[in-house]
Amino acid sequence: MPKRWWTGSTSPSGSTRPWIGSGGKITRAYKKKLSKAERKTFRSLMWEFRRNPQGLSAEEKAKLEGLFAKLPQLRTLYEIRVRFQEIFDTAPDRRKALRSLTGLWLDILDHFPGMEPFICTFERWQEEILNYFEGRQTSGPVEGINNKARVIVKRAYGLKSADSLWSRLILDLNRAEEVVLHTVEQVRGLVAGFRAIFSGACT
Repeated sequence: MPKRWWTGSTSPSGSTRPWIGSGGKITRAYKKKLSKAERKTFRSLMWEFRRNPQGLSAEEKAKLEGLFAKLPQLRTLYEIRVRFQEIFDTAPDRRKALRSLTGLWLDILDHFPGMEPFICTFERWQEEILNYFEGRQTSGPVEGINNKARVIVKRAYGLKSADSLWSRLILDLNRAEEVVLHTVEQVRGLVAGFRAIFSGACT
């Protein structure tokens, strides 16, 4: 196991402070001073704040620079977010990823101590998260199917039959064939596996 960069007294695991969204904390006082029209403009800038910087136009970048001039801490948070994304996009293996993430955590603790619980979550799931850098595979497709199943149940105001749920799920996935590149047979195999595991728990 890699050596921790904190002591027992400074470990994120020992933090008792509740999670505070750092972005919201930085902008809350600023927004109170704005008019209704100015708050609307500010919300649109926060959309640009969350986007990939490479996808921003020169005009959008200039608007962000104006926002950062008023809220310097927001620039720091933005740069941390961009670094985090770059690590996951470019780190060649788990060892170098961990080294880069460790440096990022130190900067986060320096600038935003309220984000300690975020680092604590990483520590708790470190091995599983770093496994991503082995094959760069995620559970995105499975999470998408899981979300679709939830939407189906809500749309039907509840389903009493597991067979009905699986039939509707397969129907929805078949309709997505024209949008996604995965074959329906592959998706059906995945759904059949879910059914075998969970059908006994459904009534």
